[in-house]
Amino acid sequence: MPDLPEVPELLRTAVHALGGRERHNQMTMASAVAHSIDTGEHLAVQAGTGTGKSLAYLVPSIRYAVATGRTVVVSTATIALQRQLVERDLPRLADALAGSLGRRPRFAILKGRGNYLCLNKIHTGLAEEPPDTGLFDAFALSRIGREVRRVTEWSSTTGTGDRDDLSPGVSDQAWRQVSVTARECLGKARCPVGEDCFAEIARAEAAQVDVVVTNHALLAIDAITGISILPEHDVVVVDEAHELVDRVTGVATAELSGSTISAAARRCVKLVEDEEVDRLEGAAENWASFLEELPPGRWDEMPEGAAAALAAIRDAAWAVHTAIGPAKPGTDPEVAAARSQALAEIDDVHDCAVRVLTTFEQRDPSLRPDVVWLAADEFRGHVRRTVRVAPLSVGGLLRSRLFGESTVILTSATLTVGGSFDGLAVNWGLPPQSSARSDTRSASGSEPPSDQGDLAWNGLDVGSPFDHRKSGILYIAKHLTPPGRDGLPPSHVDEIAELITAAEGRTLGLFSSMRAAKAATEALRERLDTPILCQGDDATGALVEKFAADEATSLFGTLTLWQGVDVPGPSLSLVIIDRIPFPRPDDPLLVARQRAVEARGGNGFMAVAANHAALLLAQGVGRLLRSTDDRGVVAVLDSRLATARYGGYLRASLPPFWETTDPKVVRRALERLRA
Repeated sequence: MPDLPEVPELLRTAVHALGGRERHNQMTMASAVAHSIDTGEHLAVQAGTGTGKSLAYLVPSIRYAVATGRTVVVSTATIALQRQLVERDLPRLADALAGSLGRRPRFAILKGRGNYLCLNKIHTGLAEEPPDTGLFDAFALSRIGREVRRVTEWSSTTGTGDRDDLSPGVSDQAWRQVSVTARECLGKARCPVGEDCFAEIARAEAAQVDVVVTNHALLAIDAITGISILPEHDVVVVDEAHELVDRVTGVATAELSGSTISAAARRCVKLVEDEEVDRLEGAAENWASFLEELPPGRWDEMPEGAAAALAAIRDAAWAVHTAIGPAKPGTDPEVAAARSQALAEIDDVHDCAVRVLTTFEQRDPSLRPDVVWLAADEFRGHVRRTVRVAPLSVGGLLRSRLFGESTVILTSATLTVGGSFDGLAVNWGLPPQSSARSDTRSASGSEPPSDQGDLAWNGLDVGSPFDHRKSGILYIAKHLTPPGRDGLPPSHVDEIAELITAAEGRTLGLFSSMRAAKAATEALRERLDTPILCQGDDATGALVEKFAADEATSLFGTLTLWQGVDVPGPSLSLVIIDRIPFPRPDDPLLVARQRAVEARGGNGFMAVAANHAALLLAQGVGRLLRSTDDRGVVAVLDSRLATARYGGYLRASLPPFWETTDPKVVRRALERLRA
């Protein structure tokens, strides 16, 4: 191993080269990450906004990669952070450390295959095939056709084939016509343009670098499928780690509807006998008709007739798969590509039917590995009924496929719920550290099924550079009635109007639903002189720019979609949250997870619903202070945060602001801030 400077020295070099100043909590985090890499102990580190956590994990990661020749994988949840790392942080850091490390560190971004243009589809004309015409009207088909033609022209000039490099972008429907999934891909050796494949070139580049930046979904696919998508590695940094469980769950969720089965059948028309296709089409029609008769919701037991319908789908899909047969040497590339796409869709249908049938072989719902429910989604004026199947827990999967194979550093500004890392740790598949789980008010029951033996990990909260008690106020509107299901009460609208008037705009309103956000926007635009923007009025980026540019402007949207808003300075001095963001009481997956915790002797509400709410609440509250000069108020209009038994648990997940329930105190504070 080359004799390289230690992490503290490298971090100081980087900070000075980038024109920053040394921060104690950033140095603490960097040293902890280096220790974790050296010892192989996993690390969960909470680092508040302004810590500089990207540098704190990138510096020890780069040092390790240069010293050992091994690649470090950095995984993020959002495209915005990926771009920040690849376009800003890593280039500047590589330049800053080149002298100390003896060479310039190398880095690359790696995305799922579906993010890259497929040249074989373009060259064989498969991109011109129309999508499922049953789901799109004539106007939409015309638009998709124009977009596909534009992408086809772009294919001859792009150097990356990366969807994010296409400007202006195209719809998801159009992009699907020019890309393939990993299962649809012919493979580099069999594809006639495999040597020029954009996805393969990106993978080859990723195998030669020190740091690969990817996303949680690709990290999950790499773990779940066992197919090596990522380069060989033994250290993984998971940024935005509070999103990890949801993203892995999303990748591991499958669905089955009449239209998806029919679409798979149509893919096979030219490949097998009509009889086989007709059999699968018949099973699709039967499934669609069967689902029309059922109410949406979770299936605790298999509905009468479902097993027979699923068995028919399974058998018909397998018959088509068998009829397509193995690939023959020398097959025309266009035929080979069509075969690969057809097999991928048929196998998805078959595997989902088998998975649902297998789930109900276990009679006890709390012991089933998967949760099954019927969803009714509105799409272009039509209701589409789909059966979805998702894992009850991803803890065992993460424990064996991620933590069991690499040293993992998990970081975010919000990782502790109720003041402890244990809530998220158990969901990740790590053993709880504290004995607090024996308290049934917050217990999560026994950890999820996983490999034998405990995994060593440490939890570290490095704090924040902000003095929260002097910089911000947490105002809980204790005098308001708890929110109900009938939208925003007039008293809540009055409260919002008074707060925004005191702040003279400068407000980010975070609402539990789009309906609430739009209702508040409509009501307050009539009452206030200051402008209000609402999510959906324009693209997210454009709305944030307008909000930041005019101090008198307010911006309303949903809590889940505004987690990444970063507006430092006087344009944002008030964050309003309409209610505690508990999950929907009819969410099939979260309710099933709650019941599973209760079956193990824990408190399902605290372990699932309260933890979910605490993380989202912390994310929303975190929008207020984005720089050390920021000052302001977080106003929560849900009185339960002050009065309910779980209120203290939720407040323990938030920064230590000065708290009050007095509306007059808050209005005076907002008036002083604008002076």
